Amino acid sequence: MGEAERGETAPRQRISFWCANAHETRPSFAADAAIPDTWDCPSCGFPAGRDRDNTPAPPRTEPYKTHLAYVRERRNEKDGEAILAEALAKLRGAP
Repeated sequence: MGEAERGETAPRQRISFWCANAHETRPSFAADAAIPDTWDCPSCGFPAGRDRDNTPAPPRTEPYKTHLAYVRERRNEKDGEAILAEALAKLRGAP
C-alpha cells in the first residue's frame, strides 16, 4: 500500500537520546505522543536519556556464579565439612 493510499501521516517529531557511550539516537514520535524518559540505544543496548550531559548509568551485570559458589554463600566451612563427612559415610557404608 502506497503513501497516497494510506492517507496523511500524523505530524512527527524527532527526539534525541544519548547513552553512556555518547551514541545519539533520534527516534521519531507522533507530535501528540508521550515521550519516554529513556530509550534503548540501538548501537550498544545501554539505556539512553534525553540529557546529553547526564546519561543513565549502564546496567550492572553480575558475574556468572557456579552452583558451588551459591552453596558457599549459604554454608560456612564447618557446615560444609559436616555435610561432606555425612555423604562420604553413606557412600562408604554402601555395598
